[in-house]
Amino acid sequence: MPSGQNVRSCCDRCARVGESAAAAVVVRRRLLKAAVFPSRSGQVMPVKPPERSKSGLPGIPAPRQPEAGEAESRQPGAGRSGVGFADTGHLPRAVSGMVLDVSPQVLVLGDAGDEQRFTLTPDAVAWRGAQLEPTAVRPGDHAVVRLHPSSRQTADRIWANIGRVTGVITERSGSRLVVSEGATRKLRVVAIQPRAIGRIQVRFPSLEPGYLIDIIGLRRDDELDGMIPATSQPAYPAARLPMPPLVSGYAPDSISGSATWHEPGDEPPGVLGVCYPALDPETGCAEDAQMGQTHGFARMPYLAIGSVLRVTNECTDLDCMLPVTGCAPVARLFNDRCVTCGTSPRGRIADLTMAGFVALGGELDRGCFNATIRIGE
Repeated sequence: MPSGQNVRSCCDRCARVGESAAAAVVVRRRLLKAAVFPSRSGQVMPVKPPERSKSGLPGIPAPRQPEAGEAESRQPGAGRSGVGFADTGHLPRAVSGMVLDVSPQVLVLGDAGDEQRFTLTPDAVAWRGAQLEPTAVRPGDHAVVRLHPSSRQTADRIWANIGRVTGVITERSGSRLVVSEGATRKLRVVAIQPRAIGRIQVRFPSLEPGYLIDIIGLRRDDELDGMIPATSQPAYPAARLPMPPLVSGYAPDSISGSATWHEPGDEPPGVLGVCYPALDPETGCAEDAQMGQTHGFARMPYLAIGSVLRVTNECTDLDCMLPVTGCAPVARLFNDRCVTCGTSPRGRIADLTMAGFVALGGELDRGCFNATIRIGE
């Protein structure tokens, strides 16, 4: 099975030295284990987050604790009203691997030592630069597959070799762009395809160094063939970000905005998690020094690695409790809206793993969905 890129994540660099660093490593291992290996009941078990710092935003209260008797009246997996993790058995599930064979009825994933066979639904579709029949997927492609909730052996959606680059343009040579996704990730190369240049430049008119870009396309080793603009380009260069509006009082119980996804770095391919744009500055995230802004456009309280969010896809009405597994500094730079269903408020509030995005009903080639997050419910 293909593995993620061998690069350091922000989680690995956010912790302080000594005991804090050791604690952060333990928390991360427990989070990934809980996400990858669900309990026998089929639910992802919660992981106790580390103690929150006292340096949150002024006026931001701690997450509300359930009143006496309230916890007993709510059961895990009870949807938006529950306090436990959503039952992932009722959500779509994403699997990934190399395509060994495909026919109109069956998809085979795996490698020389292992394989998985999935029946395709009659209305199954694939994406390989554009929406196609599943038979257009080729052996050797890396595929992310959405399984049907009714059967773990039935697939209804395939994304082949899909990739995404989100960040700041640092160099341009013709139709090739070099993009920085942050201090903890290596530079990425985007080659904009001739047939897609018109579509992309309608939404990204300034393909020059210093401007933001968010492109979805076909992954070819370390290069992305840019095919789809994932959003519209902000009008400002990344070095001249407009300041978010000043606010006072308490943070709202829920926060609405745009949820996006990112390619795995050192994450396991199937991990369910979320990168959060407003990690507590006391964690010393390596991205803060480079990005220059510690808070995004949406009004969000500071959280620590290991905190738990209930993320709701407002377009599908699916929700799930997900652990915060990293920081999302590039998401802070965008004040765009998602228009998958209606128009979301400005600001990116969650950067999900591919598996988490698909599990909540997101379409990877759409790039985002309108989302609401609640903290520690």
